[in-house]
Amino acid sequence: MIVFTYPGQGSQKMGMGKEWVDHPSWELVIEAAELTGRDLNSLLIRADDAELTQTRNAQLATFLISMVIFDAVQRTGIDAAAHAGHSLGEYSALTASGSLDFEDAVKLVAERGEAMQVCAEIQDGTMAAILGLDDDLAESACHRVDDDVWVANFNAPGQVVIAGSPSGVEAASVIAKEIGAKRAMRLPVSGAFHTPFMEPAKDRLRKAIDNVDFRSPDRPVYANVDALGHEAADDWPALLSSQLTSPVRWRQTLHQLEGAGFTTFIEIGPGAVLTGMAKRTVKGATVLTVNSPNDVDSLLEHISGQQTTTSEAFEGEHLFATERLVVSPCAGVFTPLDEEPLGKIIHPGFLLGHVNKTEVRSPFAGELQGFLAVDGERVTASQPIAWLRTTQ
Repeated sequence: MIVFTYPGQGSQKMGMGKEWVDHPSWELVIEAAELTGRDLNSLLIRADDAELTQTRNAQLATFLISMVIFDAVQRTGIDAAAHAGHSLGEYSALTASGSLDFEDAVKLVAERGEAMQVCAEIQDGTMAAILGLDDDLAESACHRVDDDVWVANFNAPGQVVIAGSPSGVEAASVIAKEIGAKRAMRLPVSGAFHTPFMEPAKDRLRKAIDNVDFRSPDRPVYANVDALGHEAADDWPALLSSQLTSPVRWRQTLHQLEGAGFTTFIEIGPGAVLTGMAKRTVKGATVLTVNSPNDVDSLLEHISGQQTTTSEAFEGEHLFATERLVVSPCAGVFTPLDEEPLGKIIHPGFLLGHVNKTEVRSPFAGELQGFLAVDGERVTASQPIAWLRTTQ
């Protein structure tokens, strides 16, 4: 089974939008710019490290690139049976699963970034990665310090992040090395995220969360706070609020996914941090990273298990998904068949209509659920045309 994972703050990099700016999925950035009144094109294409690493910028930029990539993957028909996001990535997971509208998610992410930036400016804090030490011993190092320091992230075996006051983090790092840590590395962040230092940001964010309507996700979303999969809309206001001051239980989340039968972990977003964590935590898992248009093509080829070699061999027939999208082969005006075979079982190669004079044939077998483009609509290349439900 496939799970999509979404990275958090720290995965952003300069120019990460350049490869996507001409892709149809870039329309999400345009929409977000209108919602926020910000020049997000510049942020994703031209911003330098100093600007991009500011919390208010890093969070919105990372979320948007993750959503552009998710949209591009979704256009191929690849689906996931669950979603999980690391810290900020939880908002990407909720949006991808349908629990949050994109518009609401953009507003929440923008508010979260602002709230955490202000909080960090008021309360001096920092974070450090503790490498080569068990979770319990990392917690013990924090408890032995008479200062403000806590475990903020349980990332992978032997990889824990602590956070708190600069003096507290420094003291806990010294103790951690004394009791066996291979390394204690200060992180380039401006605040002690996922600790009680974020309480003011939590209060501000909760007000924004209370103005948003959550829906039940179409697939389980695994939460940072308890590492469990949630399918009820009512769970998320409290979970997202608690997340700001609670540790991210990512290692536990990966083990829960492994126990539920997930074998393929696909990171959707900039960077490959979560890919590395999955490799360390889930032995034998298939791990893939998608952060460029070329990666989308490679992903499709990997999951389908074969490339199209003849007219009878249609790419994507072996996708592990319960629903599949048929996308437009080119740009132009869509004309469906005169008689739409809705509810009928179709086979690979079935003719659904035309874009200009180019045939639109289904690469998949399944029950045709509906058309996503109407007669006479101008569509772009790779735009979803119809969707099917698998019958196997």
